[in-house]
Amino acid sequence: MKSHEQWTSKLGFILAAAGSAIGLGAIWKFPYLAGTNGGAIFFLLFIILTIFVGAPILIAEFMVGRNSQKDAVRAYQKLAPGSKWHYVGYAGVLFSFILLSFYSVVGGWILSYLWRGLTGSLTDADYGAVFGEVISNPVEVVAAQFIFMLMTIFVVKGGIQKGIERASKYMMPALFLFFIILGIRSLTLDGAMEGVRFLLYPDFSAITGETILMALGQAFFTLSVGISVMVTYASYLSNKENLTKSAFSVVGLNIFICLLAGLVIFPAVFALGFEPGEGPGLVFVVLPAVFNEMAFGGVFLVIFLILLLFATLTSAFSILEIVVAALVKDDAGRRGKISWISGLLIFMVGVPSALSFGVLSDVQIFGKSIFDFSDFLVTNLGLPIGALFISLFVAYRLPRELVKEELNKGTKGLGILFDIWYAAIRYIAPVGIVLVFLSSLGII
Repeated sequence: MKSHEQWTSKLGFILAAAGSAIGLGAIWKFPYLAGTNGGAIFFLLFIILTIFVGAPILIAEFMVGRNSQKDAVRAYQKLAPGSKWHYVGYAGVLFSFILLSFYSVVGGWILSYLWRGLTGSLTDADYGAVFGEVISNPVEVVAAQFIFMLMTIFVVKGGIQKGIERASKYMMPALFLFFIILGIRSLTLDGAMEGVRFLLYPDFSAITGETILMALGQAFFTLSVGISVMVTYASYLSNKENLTKSAFSVVGLNIFICLLAGLVIFPAVFALGFEPGEGPGLVFVVLPAVFNEMAFGGVFLVIFLILLLFATLTSAFSILEIVVAALVKDDAGRRGKISWISGLLIFMVGVPSALSFGVLSDVQIFGKSIFDFSDFLVTNLGLPIGALFISLFVAYRLPRELVKEELNKGTKGLGILFDIWYAAIRYIAPVGIVLVFLSSLGII
């Protein structure tokens, strides 16, 4: 029996898409990248690139997905039959596979912290030592990664409505509310304003080609664009929805959560004497210390870790969904089996990343750990290159009138806004991506 599911509501779609976009990209990755790349200047570049490069490509992915009503591979086959453009979809599936293989490792770290929070072993601890202990214990990291993947598989095998949408409707609003509360507490710490200045007052002399590339990669990472995740999600969307408005809802929520994450992390970093360049462990070292300064901090820490787990899972759902949807091909009867097979294969591929801070810490690929190399491969190569080809596909392969007709569905007509977006997807986005790459390589 074949069927193609749809989201039950616009809100469900936006929250699921926002959940995919936000996740660890905003809460875990944004603070440590900002901390190691100049703080405010990185944040400013991230906002500019998100709005002028990321958002147009997000709309393009929405357009491809809804118009085709197909998964990432077959969407390009339907819209450009007889061409090679479907390899963009295959590349998206491959990079999603790699992405979830190391993303699930971080999900496992959260589960390890949650267990320690529930047992009270995080109270008054040396949080830097705790993080080192978590990521270097081979049995713990692999077991936690496995449990995280089981949770992801369980939801994705339930499908769009009963699995992903239902989970996102509860997880995302709870995360927004709690993050606002946590931000208020962080801002009231003594010395917090130094962290606010670090996040909001840019030093333009700190701009480098690498900083711009990192900000571009982060813009794509947090919006989940470049690997056709949003093509897959939008394929479940009805013609009644306004794609442009939905896209900017996702973009706005994404920037807002990144701002909140920065206002939670950096005031606490400076108030409590940590270094903003802590790296991937920044959230895991700083936030427990913040909670330790609060009344009932242990309880709040557990609640936060649960919500952080929710945010991580909503992103994992979307990443696994692109792989599953490409293999299921609308045959709902195969979803459960393919979800299990795909999820377990991703887990196995991710085991070396899980061990790269412990027993495999001496293994280096181009000077990077297995985990860091996987991250670099996806974030700084796969996502921008994929985004480049998606922008070229929509701007130069598809008829302008088909694109315009699709984006005008669910609206009274975009008018000049369509012309602005079309110019962005045709010129600004591809040229911007190429220039950033050339700058990062030192060519310009």
